[in-house]
Amino acid sequence: MVRHPLTAEQIAAGQRLGVALRAARGGRSLVEVALAAGISPETLRKIEAGRLPAPAFGTVVGLSQALDVPLSDLAEVWLADTAVRQAS
Repeated sequence: MVRHPLTAEQIAAGQRLGVALRAARGGRSLVEVALAAGISPETLRKIEAGRLPAPAFGTVVGLSQALDVPLSDLAEVWLADTAVRQAS
């Protein structure tokens, strides 16, 4: 299977997701949230920093549960720029 490079829109979506997750984490430690989500702290650090702009679906589900953020809210963050572009 050939992996295609991420588009600029996908990278931007990943960066928005990282910002939203960092905000949702609030005062909780990165390690605490990562372990509750079933991922490594380094993976969460990369997602929050936008260096892992397309995390696996299971990872996003785990973070949604660990942070008590509805998965639909995270999907809206991911799609935010796309919806604006389609409305134009």
